[in-house]
Amino acid sequence: MSCTNSKKIAFITGSSRGIGYGIAQELNQEGFVTVMSGTSTSEKVAEAVQSLPFPENSLYIQGDISNAQDRRNFLDTILSSFGRIDLLVNNAGVAPSARLDILQTTEESYDRVMGINLKSMFFLTQLFANSMIQLKTQLSDYCPRIVNISSMSSFTSSTNRGEYCISKAGISMVTMLFADKLAETGIPVFEIQPGIIATDMTSGVKEKYDKMISEGITPIRRWGTPKDIADAVSVCASGKLDFATGQVLHVDGGFHIQRL
Repeated sequence: MSCTNSKKIAFITGSSRGIGYGIAQELNQEGFVTVMSGTSTSEKVAEAVQSLPFPENSLYIQGDISNAQDRRNFLDTILSSFGRIDLLVNNAGVAPSARLDILQTTEESYDRVMGINLKSMFFLTQLFANSMIQLKTQLSDYCPRIVNISSMSSFTSSTNRGEYCISKAGISMVTMLFADKLAETGIPVFEIQPGIIATDMTSGVKEKYDKMISEGITPIRRWGTPKDIADAVSVCASGKLDFATGQVLHVDGGFHIQRL
């Protein structure tokens, strides 16, 4: 199927800063109408939105993905504004408020991280996938795609933030499940596993990772950037990988390579 519509709509969760904002910048540059979301007010992110390559082709929706009503509002606002959704990028996520050993961590921390990173992402994907299936019966030039941002923590043990690792491992299974289910409808689902990426989330452990990178924990000895992740999303969104669904892209400087 040819998808020639020049105004494709991309929705990136958690995109007011960090990796999500990098993805929004890239997709906006490539011609997508870029719908961003976050818990910050529109006023707080106004400068970021105006700094997009084409801010006129963007929309910011304030909302919390862990709130079912807000998830519904994301979709309803997109459909009422544009009549379609071509790309869902599940990026929103949080780290534990405090890094606690798995022998000391709390149910409160576990529930918070799992609720935002995994449960909310699952039900948002369900919501948007059902809409995409319906839109495929209505639009002739429509090739929707879903991209999930997980982490190298989905397969790497960090015993002082176990709930985060578990949530990211869960995203890998969510990717597989939706890739399997949606294949018959022609909606590919991809997963990107970032490695050590320079964002505000990793700023507090910069010295630790500087040392580890310099000592070769990653074959490519540099920090990753949001642009690295955005480039991978761009490839998934391009249609050039559409015979691959459930595909995992390791954007981690080679961290996933097992070496002796």
